[in-house]
Amino acid sequence: MTVKIQVFSDFVCPFCFIGESPLKQAIEGKDVEVEFMPFELRPYPSEQMHPNSSYIKQTWERSVQPLAQRFQVEMDMPFHLDPVPHTHLAHQGYQFAKENGKASEYVDAVFKAYWQKGINIGDAVELTEIAKEVGLNEKAFNEALAEGTYKEDHKEALRIAYEEADVHAVPTFIVGGQKLEGLHSKEAIAEAIEEEEGGFSQGASCGPEGC
Repeated sequence: MTVKIQVFSDFVCPFCFIGESPLKQAIEGKDVEVEFMPFELRPYPSEQMHPNSSYIKQTWERSVQPLAQRFQVEMDMPFHLDPVPHTHLAHQGYQFAKENGKASEYVDAVFKAYWQKGINIGDAVELTEIAKEVGLNEKAFNEALAEGTYKEDHKEALRIAYEEADVHAVPTFIVGGQKLEGLHSKEAIAEAIEEEEGGFSQGASCGPEGC
């Protein structure tokens, strides 16, 4: 029986990027179906956070970096991108990638572009280049962003996250019938896959007020 896993995530959430690693390890060799589910920590056009603020710097040093090292994830805080870019266009691009069979490749590339290369994923030109790198039609992708082709699809995805799934912080993993909120080890995710039910432990996560 295939276990469906929904991963509610935002590209500018550091714990979401870290969480990709234990998830991939946990599902290896298992009969699972993983679906990325868009979430905006600070929905456009709300004011974004500033990475050079003392709060963000302290969170980076005290929480994010230690967790990245623990999970062996290479990442750097793009302090030069101030404020933190909005992600609505990146998520609309995901809808295009999903429709064209490149969902997982696109998600992985966008995460790495921001957290490893310091690329502004709030910029349509940069997103188009990412789309090209994963094998998507750059002209069609760029036109879709410019024309807002997937604007309503993204709006519906957010409604599902906020209303149906009742997600308040990311990452949130819905494994079968159980919800895992926050960052979890590969063992915890693997156990959830095997059980498909039961409780969960609280992990590190990001919410609208910060990480």
